[in-house]
Amino acid sequence: MSMPLECYLVVSTLLFFIGVYGFIVRKSLISILMSIELILNAVNINFVAFNRFLYPDQLEGFIYSLFVIVIAAAETAVAISIIINVYRAKKNIDVKSINQLKN
Repeated sequence: MSMPLECYLVVSTLLFFIGVYGFIVRKSLISILMSIELILNAVNINFVAFNRFLYPDQLEGFIYSLFVIVIAAAETAVAISIIINVYRAKKNIDVKSINQLKN
């Protein structure tokens, strides 16, 4: 028995807005990075769900999801290295400390 498309879209929408809320509200760079990952995972759910219901014999949604996962992994590696450098310089990973690096 298959779940309807609306169930996938509800989960994806909730995940997306939780990520947007976390991105706006959080002050820590790690929390902001995790919020961005939530947003990208919501996009992955949409790709796979629409592929399953619109084109069940093709794998386009799965391939797009694979690309998004690879890009998210690269983005995470770069972001973590930036966060480590910020921590080494300021001993803090709050967003406000990044503005202080300009001086």
